[in-house]
Amino acid sequence: MARTYTPQAPISTGLRGRCPRCGEGHLFKGFLTVAPSCEACGLDYGMFDSGDGPAFFVMSIVGIFVVGLALWMEITYQPPMWVHGLVAGSLSVGLSLLLVRPLKGMLLALQYANKAEQGRFEL
Repeated sequence: MARTYTPQAPISTGLRGRCPRCGEGHLFKGFLTVAPSCEACGLDYGMFDSGDGPAFFVMSIVGIFVVGLALWMEITYQPPMWVHGLVAGSLSVGLSLLLVRPLKGMLLALQYANKAEQGRFEL
């Protein structure tokens, strides 16, 4: 008899890096490497493909934040260029590393929740 699972909230499940079906197993086996399957319910993660989606969202979010902060710093304090480089560089790297895994997990969980498949042409 097949076990039934209560639907998981894809955003919170993905942000935590948990299985989109059961919410218990780990979605990742490394920092960004998707595990082959869920250790709790056995869901095959081979069907998931986030592509460049997480990188696009991370670059957009971090870029808007860092450029806005740089403009504010320039107008308010007019610091030397090395300060801009130090602040923008460290924030860009730090925020990117902080955001990429949760956003990838969220996109994978949304794929599962919406039963997303590769687009096909029907002739």
